[in-house]
Amino acid sequence: MSNDQNDLLRRARNRRTALAPQRPAAAADVDAGPAPLSHAQQRMWLMEHLGQGGALYNVPIATRLRGPLDRAALATALTGLTERHAVLRTRYPRRGEQPYQHLEAAGPVPLAVLDATGDGTGQLAAEAARPFDLTDGPVLRALLLRHAPEDHTLLLTIHHIAVDGGSLPVLAADLAELYAAARDGVEPRLPAPGMPYAEYARQERARDTELTAAADALAARLAGARPLPLLRPVAPGARDRRAGLHAVPLDPATVEGLRQLGARHGATLFAVVLTAAFATLRTAGGQDDLTLGCASGHRARPELRRTVGLGVNTLAVRAEPAGDASFAEALALVRGALLEAQQHHQVPFDLVVERLGAAARGADGTPLLSASCDLVQPATALTLPGLDAEHVDVDLELAKFDLTLVLEEGPRPRCLVQHDHAALDGATAARLAEAFAAVLRAVVEDADRPLAELPGELLARADRHPVLEALAAHPGVADAAVVETADGPPLAYAVVRGAVAPSGTDLRARLRAAVPAAELPLAVTLLDHIPRGADGAVDRGRLPGAAVTAARAAAATPAGRAEAARATVATGPLDLVRTAFGELLGSVPPADGDFFALGGHSLIAVQLAERLRTRVGVPLTGLDILEHRTPRALAALLAAREEERRAALTRVDGLHSTEPRTGTVLLTGATGGVGAAVLQELMAQGRPVRVLVRPESAHLPALHGAEIAEGDLADLDSLQRAVKGVDAVIHSACTFTDHEVDTAAMRALLDGWSGGPFVFVSSIDAYGRPPGTEVAEGGPSGAPVTAYGQAKLDCERMLFETAEATGHGPATVVRAPIVWGPHHRLRDQLRWGSTGDLYQAALAGRPIALPAAADGEPQEWHGAAWVHSAALARALAACALPDGPAAGRIVNAITGHVSWAEFGTELIRLLGSDSVLDLRPDADPELRRPWHYRAETLAAALQPEPGEDWRSVLAAMVG
Repeated sequence: MSNDQNDLLRRARNRRTALAPQRPAAAADVDAGPAPLSHAQQRMWLMEHLGQGGALYNVPIATRLRGPLDRAALATALTGLTERHAVLRTRYPRRGEQPYQHLEAAGPVPLAVLDATGDGTGQLAAEAARPFDLTDGPVLRALLLRHAPEDHTLLLTIHHIAVDGGSLPVLAADLAELYAAARDGVEPRLPAPGMPYAEYARQERARDTELTAAADALAARLAGARPLPLLRPVAPGARDRRAGLHAVPLDPATVEGLRQLGARHGATLFAVVLTAAFATLRTAGGQDDLTLGCASGHRARPELRRTVGLGVNTLAVRAEPAGDASFAEALALVRGALLEAQQHHQVPFDLVVERLGAAARGADGTPLLSASCDLVQPATALTLPGLDAEHVDVDLELAKFDLTLVLEEGPRPRCLVQHDHAALDGATAARLAEAFAAVLRAVVEDADRPLAELPGELLARADRHPVLEALAAHPGVADAAVVETADGPPLAYAVVRGAVAPSGTDLRARLRAAVPAAELPLAVTLLDHIPRGADGAVDRGRLPGAAVTAARAAAATPAGRAEAARATVATGPLDLVRTAFGELLGSVPPADGDFFALGGHSLIAVQLAERLRTRVGVPLTGLDILEHRTPRALAALLAAREEERRAALTRVDGLHSTEPRTGTVLLTGATGGVGAAVLQELMAQGRPVRVLVRPESAHLPALHGAEIAEGDLADLDSLQRAVKGVDAVIHSACTFTDHEVDTAAMRALLDGWSGGPFVFVSSIDAYGRPPGTEVAEGGPSGAPVTAYGQAKLDCERMLFETAEATGHGPATVVRAPIVWGPHHRLRDQLRWGSTGDLYQAALAGRPIALPAAADGEPQEWHGAAWVHSAALARALAACALPDGPAAGRIVNAITGHVSWAEFGTELIRLLGSDSVLDLRPDADPELRRPWHYRAETLAAALQPEPGEDWRSVLAAMVG
């Protein structure tokens, strides 16, 4: 297909087409068993599953509708839309580790109707940003704001896993016809729908072998490509993805001139804009060889043109326009590169990234494809017959790419530059937007100007600080050393000091913002002291890993190889860890190779942890991989845990008993932050405990002399064996993400429960967003309730229904907030869980965005309820007695409440951060939590003991 044809298709997708009258025909749902996810869906699912999606992949569509709106007809039309397009009623559960498409039966689509507060902007933003639960669905939400009897705003929010830009015109046309038919009481006249998306996914997966081979070829073409040097490296882990947007207006004549320029050279308008982006970034970044991303659809086949679903792919376009080439010559070069990329538009870019391995990122961890270009039309309104429609912009202010250059067509065209604040500052982005607009204007006037003479300036940072200087300037570093290597990044070592000393990960995160990519070490290894000779010089031979560089040359000789063989000793888990790294990343890394710099990401972290956990037989999580990052550090962690396990097994006999002692309490989740504290409390009281744990974790509770019941929440038989014969149950285990497993586990425990106290550790998420600011114990829930909160409510209901039906009990539900304590799992949750964005911002020295009141509104208190793990353990142990204080009730376990401002200020102090608090009306809506939760019933057990105040426990967790 030529570029001119592609351009016509691009424009055609942005306008409504006339539809021939036909009877409605729902897409045939082929009964071929559960459909797999397409490659694009798999990427979306992984991001959500790993907690990195949030609102980033929400697609809000808002329209102001003035006139006599028929709400019943609108609700009927929405239901008809999901009947017609099954992907809108699909959810994504797992079978084992693999997600699949589960098509729900068609049913009414809820249409929430609310009175608008003010102009409704805040309500629209909050609803549009509300996360989806892909496991339980739905993936489509509808909200109708009422401004006046004949003045409404309709907001449809759809998860990107179900739609793309090409789907929206299809949905808009179908909704308009379905609404008109429902209003008039007639049958809708619709064209035949496209291929069901589930069938499209099956067909794509059937070609995986072919696509993988093509991905190998594409990866080869990207060999040696580097990320845009203009962008700052961003510390790995949680990112808020907050976007900045800079707009520069263009004359419509300029856009027409660009179109004519393309026509003269056999290129589309998009190819001209893409070439201008290359020219702009070449000057700004000081680099000729660039790779930019652009979107490509999969709707060339006729049967897919009316398919609704995620049918887009990212194309990597690599070009190297020289400075002395004219813009016209660069256009020919970029046009050819774009054509080549489009010929492989069906090859998922994720497969290409897998083939690239470590080469998919720069030396500092920056993704190769961190900048993109696009050509768009202004958003249009959903038009419903009989109503005046006006598009309402709902900007989530989130950036999928670190940098995107856009030309927006329409009656008032403009250049847009969107950027991730963490990767590029606003001032530089604004200058880049002006330069992009200036280049577009200049090439219309003279396409023969050399690229080097086009408007623009070098914007890449020129301040390059040596690693040693940057480390020495850190207040937490007492001494440091840097060793240059011949074939890669330098090695860095540090001796740290202070009550809250930085970790090697913390130091490298700081270095990423201070040194250029070529000088960034793969890791910062912490030592007790830097080895030095009598003259004070660093003794490289005694630095871990540093002698390897010098030894490589000597090892090439026979004598050198013999000496190396004599020096080689068994390195234990280090070899095993390096091998596992190599299996997943494509090559065996050095001992101090950094996980992210080697091409790792969150999914690989989970896979690597599972692989090592299985092979070594000790507990390990994906968060452990993200925290320790190098094979050497992970090997040390595994060795320490193995030593703990062996010591425990030699000290404790009779771990796996079959008959419980009188008064035995079954405890689930004993290896987690809450469960470990409960176990310690029960053992201190002298109460016999049976714990449900995975086999590789059995040694941890054995340190306290507990009885072991091997199993986990997904093994329902193991749960029924574990609960048999015990006199009380404290159920604190939870997957947090797989709600089907959580509810099935509760049912299995209740089926085997024979009596005695049953205490369920629930969450204040079960309250949802309740009315008012004071929340009574067991008070009503307020919409919306998260999927996690709903799973807790379902488990609570099952517990009380079973207790009433069987007479067992007493049954108690304890709703807990954020739990703080010294356990490593709780420290991980502080860094990566619900408070992770705030922690990571403070760690990186970025502004900490907190909610502020909108103009004219009073400032509310916003913050978090929290409980100390030891206090929660005391409360749960009390409830697990036959005469417990909360029998038959839902109660709260709260130590106190902390405002986000107090929390952020304390993080800044503890981390020695340069962050500032940034009060913003558009801050993460999840932080708008004005509630205080009452906790009278368990007040005696929750009374703080010395060291259980929030500042003390936070200092212990940060340190």
